[in-house]
Amino acid sequence: MLGASTLAQASAAVMMHGPAFLIPALCEQRGLSLAEAGAVAAAPMVGVMLTLVAWGLLSDRRGERLALVAGLALTAAAGGLSLLADGDLLLAAALLLGGAAAASTNAASGRVVVGWFPPQRRGLAMGIRQMAQPVGVGVAAVTIAAVADAHGVRAALLVPTLAALVALVVVALVVLDPPRPPAAEAREARNPYRADGFLARVHGVSVLLVVPQFVVWTFSLVWLVEERGWSPAAAGALVAGAQVAAALGRIGAGQLSDLVRSRMRPLRWVAVAASATMALLGLAAGLGSALAVPLLVVATVLTVADNGLAFTAVAERAGPFWSGRALGVQNTAQFLTAALVPPLGGLLVTHAGYAASFAIVAALPLLAVGLVPVAAERDLE
Repeated sequence: MLGASTLAQASAAVMMHGPAFLIPALCEQRGLSLAEAGAVAAAPMVGVMLTLVAWGLLSDRRGERLALVAGLALTAAAGGLSLLADGDLLLAAALLLGGAAAASTNAASGRVVVGWFPPQRRGLAMGIRQMAQPVGVGVAAVTIAAVADAHGVRAALLVPTLAALVALVVVALVVLDPPRPPAAEAREARNPYRADGFLARVHGVSVLLVVPQFVVWTFSLVWLVEERGWSPAAAGALVAGAQVAAALGRIGAGQLSDLVRSRMRPLRWVAVAASATMALLGLAAGLGSALAVPLLVVATVLTVADNGLAFTAVAERAGPFWSGRALGVQNTAQFLTAALVPPLGGLLVTHAGYAASFAIVAALPLLAVGLVPVAAERDLE
């Protein structure tokens, strides 16, 4: 279950985040500005944002398996449409549909893990599942940029399409809906958002922390190519390696939360570390220091370490009959913010430069530190 869920999320990540690595090719081969290429790259995230709650509701009502199988099938179909798109607007529309379909994995695969693993092992299991996102981004980085550079944008779009097809087959063969309480309890389940502000605060923290994450993901390859003189293939390989390290970091964060029996305290620690690293990255990049590239790798690891902690906490607090919707809200807020990062980040980089942009976003995880609801966290059952 864990392996299939992780593969499903990884393939979805290739569709959601892979177009960011088309930015250099869109600029060079199609003549788009950095902001325009960033807008095309953000299209899948817009699609994700529009459908996350609906997929979560389907998971709550009809089960995780149906949501995963239907979503991955539609993701592959949208990938096929992107291969046929000639104009930039049609390409963006196809990518938007791909993101809308791939969103099915965010809530459904997480619910599979929460449903099949007990609390004392859930942090580690969710950390493994959450490694799917950086692994998917790493696969996209090492393949899409190089294929687009050598064979064009259309050839590179085969990568997310094939990834969705592979995941669809595995999920159809493996995944079963986890056991849940009797249906009578579903009718009595209360809206967890009315109980207290815990979930809202976790959503807010995740929104603040997702900005540096997507600044690094979206512009690291372009920065390495434009500012450091790397080839697209070499830059893609570094980004891919950093994503592997980030995946391991998510596992470590999940295991730590199990050991300390808290999701929120490690989340606060991650926010502090992410803020400090982004500030140092901006300083090193501005000075042209050789430390800038290693700091980029560290930033890649730290800026994604929070996701599994917040995701697990939301699912645990919301309960089995609300977790799909709560996870949908969690990811909608994240992806709404993430969808704005490529175009707005492109404008910021254009006018302020990469170094200043890295330093500016360091303020957001610093704001998140005080918002983490450590005192309101319940003991793990």
